Amino acid sequence: MTGVPASAGGGTGRPAPGGKLGAAAVNQASLWNIANILTMIRLVLVPGFVMLMLQDGGYDPAWRAWAWAAFAVAMITDIFDGHLARAYNLVTDFGKIADPIADKAIMAAGLICLSSLGDLPWWVTGVILFRELGITLMRFWVIRHGIIPASRGGKMKTLAQGTAVGMYVLALTGPLATLRFWVMALAVVLTVVTGLDYVRQAIVLRRRGLAAERSAAADEAANDAGNAGSADSAGNAASAGNAGSAGNAGKAGRAGNAGNAGKKR
Repeated sequence: MTGVPASAGGGTGRPAPGGKLGAAAVNQASLWNIANILTMIRLVLVPGFVMLMLQDGGYDPAWRAWAWAAFAVAMITDIFDGHLARAYNLVTDFGKIADPIADKAIMAAGLICLSSLGDLPWWVTGVILFRELGITLMRFWVIRHGIIPASRGGKMKTLAQGTAVGMYVLALTGPLATLRFWVMALAVVLTVVTGLDYVRQAIVLRRRGLAAERSAAADEAANDAGNAGSADSAGNAASAGNAGSAGNAGKAGRAGNAGNAGKKR
């Protein structure tokens, strides 16, 4: 969950040297490649995680431990599908769409379940989900001008969110329960700070893109005007040439008539 589709992160990457997996993956960059399969597993784990989390009212430590295992597997597959897609050039349209959906779905499921059980304030869930949805929409808003790369802060935010939600899913007590509070606080701070930074980058990127478009349009208009001026000049020259030819022909005709008249006399 890096803010950029993991399966799309390395569209031009070269396959890793050696290994049968590399050759097979490069030769069959189809829907059913290993990166996409891991993304599908993560999507399937979302409803499974919710069912485990809410079993017996959502407070049974054993069921919460199983829910944590499903959440941890989903987060780990997010790391591996991105790595495999970049290393073996396993880029598909499905991966570009499904990977970010799977990332947001598992995190949203964890936050909403925790808030519905009263373990996490709703405002925390709202801040994180608002940021994730808003940044995703903003990426589409500026995509024609360029791509906003995932920053180091964004990766730290993802790690903090995953760790904090995982700690809240477990039925922790004592010092660990206190620790998870501070980890979640760090995750919220990173969520807000990196979100504002992405907004700044999006605004700068869009301004530069619009300026480049206006400059290109001005250059094109200038070229069109220059071409039109050249055409007019060529037309005027041609008209002048035709007029000169007509004048010369008239002079030659009058001279010929004068010569004939002299011969008659």
